[in-house]
Amino acid sequence: MAHSHDHHGHGHGHSHGVRNYNRTFALAVFLNIGFVIVEVVFGVMADSLALLADAGHNLSDVLGLVLAWGASYLAEREASRWRTYGLRKSTILAALFNALILLAAIGGITWEAINRLGNPTEVAGMTVALVAGAGVVINAATMMLFIADRKQDLNIRGAFLHMAADAGISLGVVVTAIIIMLTGAQWLDPVISLAIAAAIFVGTWSLLRDSLDLAMDAVPRGIDPQEIRDYLRELPGIEEAHDLHIWGLSTTETALTVHLVKPDSRHDDALIEEVSWVLKERFRITHVTLQLERSRKLCPSGVAC
Repeated sequence: MAHSHDHHGHGHGHSHGVRNYNRTFALAVFLNIGFVIVEVVFGVMADSLALLADAGHNLSDVLGLVLAWGASYLAEREASRWRTYGLRKSTILAALFNALILLAAIGGITWEAINRLGNPTEVAGMTVALVAGAGVVINAATMMLFIADRKQDLNIRGAFLHMAADAGISLGVVVTAIIIMLTGAQWLDPVISLAIAAAIFVGTWSLLRDSLDLAMDAVPRGIDPQEIRDYLRELPGIEEAHDLHIWGLSTTETALTVHLVKPDSRHDDALIEEVSWVLKERFRITHVTLQLERSRKLCPSGVAC
């Protein structure tokens, strides 16, 4: 029996190509806190629920950015005696909490908008349009800070989606404010607030689903377990592959363990090196543990080996 835990390609640490985002998060948090203050002040002055709703959403984004920032920092911490994987999973928890924070913001915005539908108030359209216009610029600029690694890291993707949604929502508020100035249709203010809530929900759902899956050690999205199982079973000298487990160590790292039935003990090291390389390059799995077994008798009961 042979056992190998291969970390091929880990000489550069555990970021795996995702750059350090400490300064990016700091700048994003600073910009958005400043804009939240501006939105609250002018939202109260203009008596605009849409502006205040957007401020509430942006405040939740600030909290989300702080969470993602903290998780990104913790993920770089070295493993310890008791935390042998380090604190990488904090990025998954941050993405999950981000989704939950956004859902709470959706509830508050929806409740207030429904109440105001029955009692619309006059809104200072020009003020709303100018402030929301500034929001389009700030949110779009912040979004671009996270564009590079949005497809590689769920934690960064959460930050990117928040900012992308904010830019679109702020643009919608600008258009609504202009329509209110032209038509006097004050009921549009709570209606656009409901539209904001709906847009946030759509953008949040996939983040919630993916982060919850990773928190429950599900196979990360984009990886097909059956494809990996077929690859392992087709290896020369391998009679069976069983006890295959694939899970996310963080939002950027994936781990795999599997038992391979290989009666012939020759070329074990070469096989381990080859499999580890293929799993890294083809499936983006960087933490690989292979257990080589000489007999099918070692297969667990109930498994067809």
